[in-house]
Amino acid sequence: MKILQARSIAIALTVGSALLGVIRLTAFNPDTEVTVGSPSTPFSQNKQNEPAIAVDANHPAILAAGANDEIDLEACNAGDDTTCPFSPGVGVSGIYFSFDSGTTWTQPTYTGWTARHCAGVAGADPDCVPQVGPIGTLPWYYENGLVSDGDPAVAFGPRPGPNGFSWANGSRLYYANLTANFGDGREEEEAFKGDEALAVSRTDNVRAAAAGDKNAWMPPVIVSKQNATLFEDKEQIWADNAASSPFFGNVYVCSAAFRSFSRGNASPVPILIAISTDGGDTWATKQVSEAATNFQQGSRSGCTIRTDSNGAVYVFYAHFQAGTPGHGAQAMVKSDDGGRSWKRAGDVLDANDACFNVDPVIGRCVMDGIAGARADLVAAPSVDIANGAPTGSDATNEIVLTWADGRLGVNNEKVMVSNSTDGGTTWSPTQPVSTPGDRGYYSAVAISPHGTDAYLVYNAFTTPYRSTTADPRALVGVVLHADIASNGALGAWTPLHRSAPGDPRGSSQNDLTAEFLGDYVYAVATRTFGVAVWNDARNAADCPAMDAWRLALRTGATNVPKPAPQQQCPASFGNTDIFGGSYPDPTP
Repeated sequence: MKILQARSIAIALTVGSALLGVIRLTAFNPDTEVTVGSPSTPFSQNKQNEPAIAVDANHPAILAAGANDEIDLEACNAGDDTTCPFSPGVGVSGIYFSFDSGTTWTQPTYTGWTARHCAGVAGADPDCVPQVGPIGTLPWYYENGLVSDGDPAVAFGPRPGPNGFSWANGSRLYYANLTANFGDGREEEEAFKGDEALAVSRTDNVRAAAAGDKNAWMPPVIVSKQNATLFEDKEQIWADNAASSPFFGNVYVCSAAFRSFSRGNASPVPILIAISTDGGDTWATKQVSEAATNFQQGSRSGCTIRTDSNGAVYVFYAHFQAGTPGHGAQAMVKSDDGGRSWKRAGDVLDANDACFNVDPVIGRCVMDGIAGARADLVAAPSVDIANGAPTGSDATNEIVLTWADGRLGVNNEKVMVSNSTDGGTTWSPTQPVSTPGDRGYYSAVAISPHGTDAYLVYNAFTTPYRSTTADPRALVGVVLHADIASNGALGAWTPLHRSAPGDPRGSSQNDLTAEFLGDYVYAVATRTFGVAVWNDARNAADCPAMDAWRLALRTGATNVPKPAPQQQCPASFGNTDIFGGSYPDPTP
């Protein structure tokens, strides 16, 4: 039996309680679709990726997930049949809810700017005219002159009240995402300056929001401090959810800020932190890393943020050396005063980019093969802290960190894990945990609030790098569990689930030139179970005509025409989904 910290155990089982335990055990679902509102066809309405998930620490059966969801975009037949564009003004930030610990999911429908009615007719090329109608994404963006642009991040925290933050006031869900201007490009039509900003939506009534009540959501708030050349990217959000913290209720958003997106070659990219102390109404921004991007300073992206039971804020990000592929590190920066001041950022663990091949057409790192899915942020960190939420009383404040690493070379990429029991001062030796034969693509980790269990999810390719688009490829999602000893040591990682494989050749960028699976997976943990979400291609059909055209782009052949997906590909081409699972603690 595992050693449990800060609690004693005195259990007397009766037949009735034993049966109840069996009922609870079987209520969990190891493999279920999260993006349940997604159609299987046509492309790109059937395309979802980059999942995020959050659990309400005060009501752990309640979960919210986000994903890039193109359910409201026009079909390829609307306009030129060989193009599948992002419809102007149409948002892609999907939202999903579970009220039974991740066993089942629901996707609400609201109203907003949509093009899902633009089905088109083969060869007729009618123009798509978006209009107000049903949407499967966040509401209130169109009405506020904005477009929800994906890169979802979700977090639950306490709701503010007359006497400050308290779980007695209820819970608040925060949803951060990128956002663009809805206007036509004229300055007077812009809601903000710059190419991409960060926005946060909020709801205090998740059941009404899940039921499709648009009014359950507050209007989005612009979080980032914008200027004309700023492109915000790769944000994460966290709410201080341990009542023991002196900064209980604070909300933090980290991001990579591309400051010269539209001019110049210096390309400064600092890590920024936006902080709210009033439930997301107002935000202040601080820079917490160097900005320079050069051969001396390298580059940085892929942040994640958490708080411990004492209110210390930890931000982690990938710090890459210049060059591709490149050696790098996991970097950490910490605040002990609720984000008012920050210690100097520093590298804490070696990490190696898994970018061994740069696709010549898209100019991005790929892992599974030529014309493959981009893999630029494989080494980005995922972090969680056992902060004892919702009370903080039984926190161990242990930190667990995972990433996918290429130090062993192409076709031998591993998912790595390390942990710290002293606030990030020292770290355990880096440990590869992925199953032999799995080429780790993206990973995420969660630790139970009282620090006794860890859950880890990763996507992996199980086929070697392909130099042709003709050979099959395979992508899986894998969930692992480890017990944590009383001294904080991670035990052996054992498998909880392995998804059905899918061929990522059936996924696609909207311009069709390569596959697309996004940049994230995600996991959360409670005291009794864990939940994971991953990108899944099991329902995506490979398209030989698309394979041939993609290869021709790279060989320079000019005799292979660009295919029309709805006429020349299987109906479910491009049908990538978000799948997930919920898993009771296997060693309670």
